[in-house]
Amino acid sequence: MKEKEGEMTFLEHLEQLRWHIVRSLYAIIILAVLAFINKKIIFDKILFAPKNPDFITNQILCKFGHWLNSTSFGTWTNKWFGMDFNALCINDKPLELLNTKMSGQISTHIWISLIAGLILASPYVFWELWRFISPALHTNERRHTRGAVWAVTLLFLSGILFGYYIIAPMTIFFLGSYAISDQVKNLIDISSYFSSVASLILATGLVFEFPIIAFILSKVGILTPSFMRKYRKHAVVIILIIGAIITPPDVFSQILVSIPLWVLYELSIFISARVERKRNKKTI
Repeated sequence: MKEKEGEMTFLEHLEQLRWHIVRSLYAIIILAVLAFINKKIIFDKILFAPKNPDFITNQILCKFGHWLNSTSFGTWTNKWFGMDFNALCINDKPLELLNTKMSGQISTHIWISLIAGLILASPYVFWELWRFISPALHTNERRHTRGAVWAVTLLFLSGILFGYYIIAPMTIFFLGSYAISDQVKNLIDISSYFSSVASLILATGLVFEFPIIAFILSKVGILTPSFMRKYRKHAVVIILIIGAIITPPDVFSQILVSIPLWVLYELSIFISARVERKRNKKTI
């Protein structure tokens, strides 16, 4: 029996959560099927693009390197330090991929389609999560967090784009061209290629949610800007550990993920300080 009229029991909350999850899974599966059908777009146009010389990031870096070489700064650094900015022309030779398993291509096709479905359905998934959480908020709290779904979606998709356009091509170049000896040729398996690219893209999408987490924790009084400033050095160590966990096992990828994490940490301090200032104004 309910204590108050209209108040839901724990089991009723679980039932509601289950249907939010079910609807989210339906959206992911539907969009995953669409991604599976459009494999030429997903693979040839999107996932294979960062390894090719004509990818926009590779072209911009190469043009920037040529421009630096043509300046007096480039001439000076080349003369005194032997620096050639043409080294910025990454992925100038397309990476060769191969399949070594009988079911390698079909299994890769399936799980990449599921990841694509998750990314495409992310706005709806976040909206379903908000629909589950919002009834527990007070009217004033709902009003102040009205744009939460848009903010969470924007940060997640920004992280996805950052991982795709910045981290992925650099990681492909580093890992694809790195060699311990001229006697060893890199022949990359497609599962290794896609696991590296997909994990990096999803990881950056998730870590870009740090400001939202900081906002929520600051709102409930768990997190304060003074606490975050005090433990800034400790946070740097934790960020490096997180970078090592969520990236493939190489230092280069770890650093690439850790830099935006640190920027997001500083942004989170700013957001937490703003929340605290508003709270202090209300208490005056």
